Amino acid sequence: MFPILFIDAATIVVCAPIVAILAIFVIMVNLKVVRPVEKVLVERFGKFNRVAEPGLLVLIPFMERAVKVPTTELRVDVDEQTVITRDNLNANVDTVVYYKINDVKKAIYNIDSYRAAIPSLAQTTLRAIMGKMSLTEANENRQKINRSVESELDKETDQWGIDIIRVELQKIDPPQDVQQAMNNVVKAENEKISSKDLAMAAEIRADGEKRASIKVAEGEAKAIELRAHARAEAIKSINESAQKYFKGDAQALKKLEVAEKALGRNTKYVIPKGTDLSMIISDIAGVLPIDKKKKP
Repeated sequence: MFPILFIDAATIVVCAPIVAILAIFVIMVNLKVVRPVEKVLVERFGKFNRVAEPGLLVLIPFMERAVKVPTTELRVDVDEQTVITRDNLNANVDTVVYYKINDVKKAIYNIDSYRAAIPSLAQTTLRAIMGKMSLTEANENRQKINRSVESELDKETDQWGIDIIRVELQKIDPPQDVQQAMNNVVKAENEKISSKDLAMAAEIRADGEKRASIKVAEGEAKAIELRAHARAEAIKSINESAQKYFKGDAQALKKLEVAEKALGRNTKYVIPKGTDLSMIISDIAGVLPIDKKKKP
C-alpha cells in the first residue's frame, strides 16, 4: 500500500503563494505575441504542429516550442569574392540579395539555415554566370547578370519556400593594371569622338563661310550690273533729251558733254587698228565727224 501524505493547513497556506507564482511564471513564459511582420512555427514534442498567425499565442508548457520566422522582405549581403571571367581576368565582385519567405514550414524544415544558404548559393551562381562572360561584357551587362542570378536563385530556393525579389550587383573591380588599360581605352575613344565632332564643326563653319563669300560675291556682281545698267540708262536718257531739246550746235555740245563724262569715268574702249580716233569719239558723242581739210 502507498503511504498516505497528510498536509496540514499551515503548510498549504505557506506553499500556496509559491505555487501561484510558479504557475503565473510558467503561463507568462508560454504566452507569445506574434507581430504582423512574422509568423511562428509551433512544434509539439519535437514534431510540427501548426503555424501561428499574428496575434496572441498560448503554448502548452513543457510540451510546445515556438520558432519565429519573419515574413517581410529581407536583405542579405553576399561577401566580396574573386571571380575569373572568360578571358581569364580576375574581378572582385559583391552583391546584395533581397528575398521573402512564403512558406514557413519549408523554410525551417527543407534547409538547415536559409540565412546562411542564400548568400552561399548566390556566390556560386554569380561565379558560374560571370565565368561565361569577358570582363568587358560583365561591366556592360550588369542588369543582365542581376536578372540571371535572380532567376537561378529563385529556382533553387523555391523548394525552401523562399521567393527571390531581386539581386543587385554592387561592384565589379578588375585588377589595377586592367582597370588602367580600360580607362585608357575609354579616354582614347572619347578623344576620337571629340576630334570627329571638332572636325565636323570646322567643316560646317568652312562651308558656311564659303557660302557667305559666294553670296557676297553674287551681291557685288549684281550691284555692279545694276550700276552699269543705271549709267547706260542715264546716258540713253540724256542723249534722247539732247535730241529732243537741243538743236544744232547746242545738241552737239550736249552730246560732247555726255561723252566727256563717260570718258571721265575711265570707260575703256577697244579701238581696232587703223581706225580714226576722231571717228570713235564722234560716234560716242553722237555728233558728226569733223571734216579733215586736205592740205593744199
